[in-house]
Amino acid sequence: MRAQFVLSEIGVGLRRNLTMTFAVVVSVALSLALFGGSLLMSDQVNTMKGYWYDKVNVSIFLCNKSDAESDPHCARGAVTSDQKKQIVADLGKMATVVQKVTYESSDQAYKHYKEQFGDSPLASSLTPDQMQESYRIKLKDPEKYQVIATAFDGRDGVQSVQDQKGILDNLFGLLNGMNWAARAVMAMMLVVALMLIVNTVRVSAFSRRRETGIMRLVGASGFYIQAPFIAEAAVAGLIGGGVACGFLLIARYFIIDHGLALSEKLNLINFIGWDAVLTKLPLILATSLLMPALAAFFALRKYLKV
Repeated sequence: MRAQFVLSEIGVGLRRNLTMTFAVVVSVALSLALFGGSLLMSDQVNTMKGYWYDKVNVSIFLCNKSDAESDPHCARGAVTSDQKKQIVADLGKMATVVQKVTYESSDQAYKHYKEQFGDSPLASSLTPDQMQESYRIKLKDPEKYQVIATAFDGRDGVQSVQDQKGILDNLFGLLNGMNWAARAVMAMMLVVALMLIVNTVRVSAFSRRRETGIMRLVGASGFYIQAPFIAEAAVAGLIGGGVACGFLLIARYFIIDHGLALSEKLNLINFIGWDAVLTKLPLILATSLLMPALAAFFALRKYLKV
């Protein structure tokens, strides 16, 4: 009987405040969709870091004759055979840091440049002897770049030491910034959703103040009086959470797999899988249920004292 009463009161409350209930559902759905999206963005950035940092190289570019004439780092002339042998020997002593060393001659560098930038106007004016020889170093730990830079930067015959990780750090910094911006918008949407939930519950309680007063007079407990209002807020929030879950599933399906099909167009990016999305759905649903229920509970504690 009590369960039937609570359920009937939930239906009455949702129908009486249909407009505000709809606003609660929409605001909860948007805020939790942003919440889930920010969690997935963090997973995506971490996945990309693990994928790309494992592939980055440190490059030691050697001086050539052209550099000796124009680059102050190569003022002592082009790299010599003895200097190259010393570089290889020193790299061999760094077995704890270095995983693999690949030599690229000037002819190979010229060939790779032509393959990648053959349409560039500059490509037609370059010759193989203008390209730099280099050692491409695969590190066991990408964070150990500074060890290589300290050992070889400024050495005779070395034009520069470049770390590809620095380029990736800028990209991941931008992605993290976008993620924090999404979280800020999510926080504002959650505040709006909580305010709407509190106002909706109070309006519902005010419209039924005579009934709740009678229930208090006949000895009904405070929780028994509050239960329909708390359940009403929880149901509205749960509907919004379900909509948010739908948004995330649809976004994953159309943006990555189909529609935009980024997984096919951007083969260089290792996108998160469905498992990452599905593991976030229970958290979103739990939040959508508990957040409105707790907000309604604390909003009603003082309001329903009659």
